Amino acid sequence: MKNAFAIVTLSALLSACAVAPQKQADDPVAASPASASPATSESGTAAIAASLQHEEKLPDVELTPDLLYKLTKAELDFKRGQWQSAYVATMVLAQQTRDPRLARRSAEMALAAKQGNEALAAIRLWRELAPDSDEAVQYFLGFSVLGDDLTESEQVFAQRLAGAPAPARGLVMFQMQQYLLRARDKAAAFALMERVLAPYAGMMESHLVLAQGAYAAENRERAMSEAKRALELKPDSELAALTMAQVMGDPDAAGQLFASFLGKNPKAREVRAAYARLLVEQKRFDKARAQFQLMLKDQPDNPGTLYALAIMSLQANDTPAAETYLRRFVDVLEDSEEGDRDPAKALMLLAQIFEERGDLDGAIDWLDKVSGEDPRLYLTARLKRAYLTSKKGDVDGALKMLREIPAVDPAEQAEVAQTQGQLLRDAGRGEEAYQLLVDAVRRFPDSPDLLYDFALAAEKQGKPDEMEAALRKVMAAVPDNHHAYNALGYSLAERGVRLDEAYALIDKALKMAPGDPYIMDSMGWVQFRMGRLQEAAATLRAAYTLRGDAEIAVHLGEVLWQQGDRAAAQKLWREARSKDPKNDALRDTLARLNASI
Repeated sequence: MKNAFAIVTLSALLSACAVAPQKQADDPVAASPASASPATSESGTAAIAASLQHEEKLPDVELTPDLLYKLTKAELDFKRGQWQSAYVATMVLAQQTRDPRLARRSAEMALAAKQGNEALAAIRLWRELAPDSDEAVQYFLGFSVLGDDLTESEQVFAQRLAGAPAPARGLVMFQMQQYLLRARDKAAAFALMERVLAPYAGMMESHLVLAQGAYAAENRERAMSEAKRALELKPDSELAALTMAQVMGDPDAAGQLFASFLGKNPKAREVRAAYARLLVEQKRFDKARAQFQLMLKDQPDNPGTLYALAIMSLQANDTPAAETYLRRFVDVLEDSEEGDRDPAKALMLLAQIFEERGDLDGAIDWLDKVSGEDPRLYLTARLKRAYLTSKKGDVDGALKMLREIPAVDPAEQAEVAQTQGQLLRDAGRGEEAYQLLVDAVRRFPDSPDLLYDFALAAEKQGKPDEMEAALRKVMAAVPDNHHAYNALGYSLAERGVRLDEAYALIDKALKMAPGDPYIMDSMGWVQFRMGRLQEAAATLRAAYTLRGDAEIAVHLGEVLWQQGDRAAAQKLWREARSKDPKNDALRDTLARLNASI
């Protein structure tokens, strides 16, 4: 029974390939196209006064003492949280002076106060006073599409399309689509699109927008027909191909579409990236890797492609290739002037590669390169560095490193204590580990992970009741923690007590994490303890096939020994010794059975 740490997962791989989704606000006020934060005095009255000479087509307004007083009072009221009086005063002044900047300021006040109706009223006035202001139109559309009546929005969309130069008309269509995505009534929004886009049926973009609108309205058939028409109008359009794949809703059909499109348009990078991500989701890693390699050939220094290839290489156990890609990824980020990506994850992976190779000094060197840009990964790197230092034989030095970690957050302190306990336990200093964890659990009683480690330490010290009580707390706090069920079930099986309960606990853990080789090992062991030797042998063989762990080999060997196949048992024990010469389970088993290998 063990916990396994795997660095390569499907979710990690998908995140390496992912495109960040566009965020959409649920709050109607937060969905406005501009910031709604309250302005300071500098951005309020003073900003209006300072800009009087720099705006065109503005009314000739004399900044009289009375006007200045009213503006200043409105801003002070707003700063004090009295948004209503500030808003009303500024709206009145906007109507009196016909100055659009005051209407805009009224809108900002309403937005900051999260008052949608008042904001829309101010924006309408702003548009009236500045009919040529594109910013006012954007604010207006951002709010008006959220209402039940889209008539006014439709007129604005139609005017914008009619007035746009032909080359820019497609962009205006896509902007319209983005606004209408927030409409509450998807069917009404789609009907609006149909009417507004009717004069532009010969444009590919028109059909793409209709396809997206139909898809949002859950009209799959119409979405398919519009996407198909867009692709017919412009067969080499990547956007049309991507839209067609999206509305299909069938990964296999989308894959065939991408493959066909790439056969005719091999330089279509966006489609190739989408195809690669689709292959990853389907767990067709070899084919996905081939697509990313083609992308890397086209752009050798693309960080996303390098990282995706590194993860897939690890997935395929091609460590040399993974190391090459990760090194290149780190170099590219170091040479980049943008500085918007942190190489910490790649550095952690390189450290693990070197650790598995047995080069602990090299692994520590990579960990030392992890900066504090990501506090979470930085803490993980420090904990790992201490672990590797202990693994080199300097346990006290490793413990000193852990004590020097500036962990302020209670969760971080609990994690440091966990690592301290693990190092002491691995070093054979079980009593120290137990006492340390007793104190840690007292300080951080709400940490399930710490409770779990304390349970294991208590068992090692021959305190099964304390172990069980701790694991029961973990189960209560985190009902889906399969490790806790497995640990308690294995402990009962190992002690040969309450075997039916042990079986039920391990079975529950296995249902939560099917295919976990360590839980399968526990299941095989409880089956053995219950005298079900054939089932135990089959379960343990399956576990050993999935994970060639020394302890699983020891257990399977004992089952085969009891079945009379002593040669096979001794062979497995020799394998276990080669994997872990100091394995306690192997030593105890050989002594108990009076067996030799």
